[in-house]
Amino acid sequence: MIDFSGKIHNHREKQLIVKYLTGLGFHIIDDLVPFYDMVNYFRRTANLSQQAKLRIKWFDYFYQCQNVSLTCRYFGISRKTFHKWQKIYDKHDLTTLEDRDRAPIRTRQPEITFIQEQRIIQLRKQHIRYGKEKLSLIYERTFNEPISAWKIYRVIKKYKLYHNPAKTIRIASKRQRAVKKKRITELRKKYNRPGYLICLDVIVVYWNGLKRYVFTAIDILSKIAFARMYSTRSSYNARDFLLRLNYLLDGNMENIQTDNGSEFEKYFRQACQKLNLERYYNRPRTPKDNAVNENFNGTLRREFLELGNFTPDLQKFNYNLTEWLVEYNFKRPHQTLDYQTPIEFTTKHLKVLPMYPTCAKD
Repeated sequence: MIDFSGKIHNHREKQLIVKYLTGLGFHIIDDLVPFYDMVNYFRRTANLSQQAKLRIKWFDYFYQCQNVSLTCRYFGISRKTFHKWQKIYDKHDLTTLEDRDRAPIRTRQPEITFIQEQRIIQLRKQHIRYGKEKLSLIYERTFNEPISAWKIYRVIKKYKLYHNPAKTIRIASKRQRAVKKKRITELRKKYNRPGYLICLDVIVVYWNGLKRYVFTAIDILSKIAFARMYSTRSSYNARDFLLRLNYLLDGNMENIQTDNGSEFEKYFRQACQKLNLERYYNRPRTPKDNAVNENFNGTLRREFLELGNFTPDLQKFNYNLTEWLVEYNFKRPHQTLDYQTPIEFTTKHLKVLPMYPTCAKD
């Protein structure tokens, strides 16, 4: 037999090819039958997968050496695997060596009757805006029969009973395309060095019909903080803030924590990848996941914004904010740091660039 590397293992086939090429004659029984078998073999293996072709090599090798242990050692497989495929293998049907579908033959079907389904459709059309939990309670009150919210959801999905079907389809496709987010609970909490985890957030400031957005960041261990105001909450501005923060900390950042806002996507995500920063997200509606940054936001409001320091002029505001940040990081004692300043605490572990106003110029 000829394997897929071009080698000829069968002596009879080798003689056949030599006779055919040298013109030594062609016997209709002794030569044509093996030749037909060889052509038929290649025809049958033409559409096989690589895994099936590899298993053919197992049995070709085994039939030559007649030793299961030697065959298993040669191909690096277990005896159990070899015997499993040996029971299935049919030399007249090489597709028996293909991988089988592992899906169960019988699957569980939704346990819902036709009458229940029609009742749910009727209720959903009457209350098109109600969710499955509300419909479940209404169903029980109306028909004196309990039914799970999951069954109601299955019927709604089956018949596409949505208030806005096009929007629902868009949201569903967006969720399928979304990359699985790493939650902050997955990070091993070894806050033993500054820069291990930097937490980011945004404060929205309303003033006479205007909106301003203050991006904030704080090191979870050393409590070194940085903030800057922008006119829009865009991923472009978030990237600018991250690059300034990276310069300020001299690149000593390992992990970044943010919420699920759109400002921390696209350009911000690209910047994280460029800086080789691992990204972690807060859990939805869980402020305690970013408690350190939330505490800093409160301090910034009480000790800076609420003391008459706000102005919609970005350049003037950021200049004054930087002066306050210098005081916060260099002079203000922190109870969590045993009444040391963040810089005093950090200089024992990490060299940080000073946050003077010149570092924050546009």
